[in-house]
Amino acid sequence: MAAMVVVIAAVTLAVLGSGDGSGGPAAGGLADAEPDRLDDPLPLDRPVVPADVVRVRLPVAPRGYRMAEVDDVLDRLAAELAERDARITELETALAGAGASAGAAAEAAPGEGAAPRDGKG
Repeated sequence: MAAMVVVIAAVTLAVLGSGDGSGGPAAGGLADAEPDRLDDPLPLDRPVVPADVVRVRLPVAPRGYRMAEVDDVLDRLAAELAERDARITELETALAGAGASAGAAAEAAPGEGAAPRDGKG
């Protein structure tokens, strides 16, 4: 019985590595994996387009996504979308103002370019 325990312990130590808990490659264990990090594909020199967002692949940690990295990406997207929305509102306001002033100018000079209606040409 004691011999069986010794054999099981020896096999366990051989499988797990050196037995000192390091488990590194020198001990016969696996090498440490490189951490999975976000390689930010979002461009810094231009606005984000939908294709950029589609390419984003967020790294998964042992318990899920790395919250800080997800928050950074989402904060950037939110800021750019807010900037675009503000610009769209600004342009729509300018367009409405230009349309209103063009309409007012047309009403101020109704006779110009109009043909007489009495049929005498």
